[in-house]
Formats: sequence, C-alpha cells, structure tokens
Amino acid sequence: MAQRKRNNDIKFLSSPQFGNNKKKYCRFKKAGIKYVDYKDPNFLLKFVNAQGKILSRRSTGNSLKFQRRVATAIKRARHLALMPYVADQLK
Repeated sequence: MAQRKRNNDIKFLSSPQFGNNKKKYCRFKKAGIKYVDYKDPNFLLKFVNAQGKILSRRSTGNSLKFQRRVATAIKRARHLALMPYVADQLK
C-alpha cells in the first residue's frame, strides 16, 4: 500500500507578524490630562470613526475613567452642535 505524501504546511500571502503587538496606553494618563474639554471638537474627532460613532476602549486604548469622560464630552459637543450626530465620511 503506497502512502501518499501530504503537504500540511500553512501558506500565507504575506509573512505573519506574531508577537509584535504594541501595548496600548491611555494617552490621557501619559500626558497628564485631567479634564476632557467638550469645546474642542478637533481633539474629540480622534475618538470618533468616519460615521460619527464613538470608538471603544479596546480600539483607542483609553482607561475606563477617561473613556467615560470622552463619551460624555462627545455627547455634550453633539448636543451643542459642535460635532455631528451622524456623518458620511467625517474624517
């Protein structure tokens, strides 16, 4: 009985990058920012995606305390019409 040779090698289109994940950090703690200003929409745009949705902690790297403050600041800026609620290609 002839044995067939199987090629079970995993092939990638590009070389995989394992272990090169950078540790996310809270930019507020690193810079020593204590207050998130809702009157600065250009700064708050960093925490919003192209449709206008607030980005999660997992993607921004904010701590829980500052993610809550950012979300509140974005909601206040929206209420005062400094930022749009919904947008097409905001960035």
